[in-house]
This record gives sequence, structure tokens and C-alpha cells, in this order.
Amino acid sequence: MPKHTNLRIAITGANGFVAKNVRNYLHNKGIELIGIARTNFQNYKSEIKLISSEFKEQNLLSKLKTCNALIHLIGSGRQSSYADYESVNVEITTKIVELCKKAKIKKIVYISGLGVSKDSTLGYFISKFKAEQQIIKSGLDYTIFRSSYIIGNGDPLTKNLNRQIKKGLIIIPGSGKYNIQPIFVNDVANVIWKAVISKKFSNKILDLVGPEKVSFNEFVKVFNNKSKTKIQNIDLEKVYYKALHNSDSEYGPDDLSILVGDFAGNYKKLKNLAGFEFRKYREVLHSSSVS
Repeated sequence: MPKHTNLRIAITGANGFVAKNVRNYLHNKGIELIGIARTNFQNYKSEIKLISSEFKEQNLLSKLKTCNALIHLIGSGRQSSYADYESVNVEITTKIVELCKKAKIKKIVYISGLGVSKDSTLGYFISKFKAEQQIIKSGLDYTIFRSSYIIGNGDPLTKNLNRQIKKGLIIIPGSGKYNIQPIFVNDVANVIWKAVISKKFSNKILDLVGPEKVSFNEFVKVFNNKSKTKIQNIDLEKVYYKALHNSDSEYGPDDLSILVGDFAGNYKKLKNLAGFEFRKYREVLHSSSVS
């Protein structure tokens, strides 16, 4: 791998929440970037912008030949008649892997989901596992991160809770006693950077989790500290029914399955490899990093 200042890194899904933060982090380090997205996005002056809805080889290959690594951040957490898990999470990953091989990009970093395994039965997890397998079998140097909830300014979970606050009621599906293990997006950007430059991360699947497990009840309580909005636990069956029959529901069907899944990850292993302490969720929620 060349010296850090001579690196050029491509990032797919450039207009997504995680990608925006990773691009900002790498831009501040002086890394040359190629941002790739299916729709238009605001790029840095020094960043090459590539818009490609179908990721056709002829539109991307010549630009990607100069890259040392690719960070693949395209993914879908909700299905619709316009975009299903197979087409977004699996088929696009297959195209990206082929582009990497033909462009002779040696390193790929991918964010999967915490709880993904060969025994997964959830459609979202199955698609992520298939995507992981495409990367593992590619022969590329890979790092796959199985991520818990990533929190920071404008993250999906925060936006969901803020929408509920505006309506005057935060709904907690079921008991709320199930745990999540949130991780700060700046820490995610830092550890992705380390995965690109450090051989310690080569050909590994790692849990991308924060230092603390917290019940969803407690997380919402801390998040809601300033607004004092009413919080209500609602029977899980009723929330699932609404999710299945109403596209405007607070939670999608797969969102619920992931949320109540009570998935936990190995933070100690991640921290030891990364070599730094990750921020605790309370510190993040109480700072200006989440809004």
C-alpha cells in the first residue's frame, strides 16, 4: 500500500449517512477520493464524482484503475416494489466486486449487519450474507464489518425518533428490554480508515459495535432527555401489524426483526485491533453530534 498521502479511495453510496461521514473524515486527511452514487450528490472540490445508476463497467472502470481501495457502502434496509434486497444488496455487490478485480483494486471494505450468518432466515440478513460471500470468494483483500446501529448527526435511528417526537409520542415496540450496541459514526470512519491501511484487518469479519450494550427502553429515555416527549410501549404484535399494512409506520417489518433481535457483538476484539477507545452512546447523545 502506498504512503497515506498517495492513496486514492473509492466510496460507493456516496450520498448515504455513513458514506458522507467517511468521505469527510478521509478528505480531512488529504486522501484523494472517488465518490460513486446512483443519484447526484455534493462532492468536495478535490473529489471525483461518478453518478452511475447501474454501475456499468464502461462508465466506471477507467476511473477506478487508479484506486488503492474501495469502501462499499451501498445497501438497502427496506424493500419495496422498486428496490428489493437481492437487487441492491447482492447484485450491486457482485458488480462492485467485478469492477474491483478488473480495475486491480486490491482492498475492499464492506459494511454488513450485526446478526448476519449462514443460518439467517431474515430476508435482509440473507442478502447481506450473500453479499459477504461474493466478497470473500473474490480473492480480494477484504474487511467486512457487521454493524450495529451507527449513530451521529442525521442517522436513520435518530431521524426516526425525531419524527416521532414531532408527532408527540415515541413508540417502543414490545417490552423494549432487548439490547442494541450503538456506535458513533466518527469512530466508524476511523476504524474503516484503519482497515484500509493496516494488514491487521486483512480478510477479517468483525463486529462493528460500540463499547456498551443498552436496552432500547434506556436508549430512548436518554435520547428523549431534552424533549420530554411521552414514551409508550406498544404490544409487538400491534406494531408488526401496522408495519405490514402501513408504509408510513414508525418501523418496517425487517426493522422490527433486527431491533428486537437482541444482537450483541465483540467490542473488545474491535477495539484491540483499532487501537483506540470508542465513544459511549450517552456521550454521543448528549453532545451536538446527534440531532
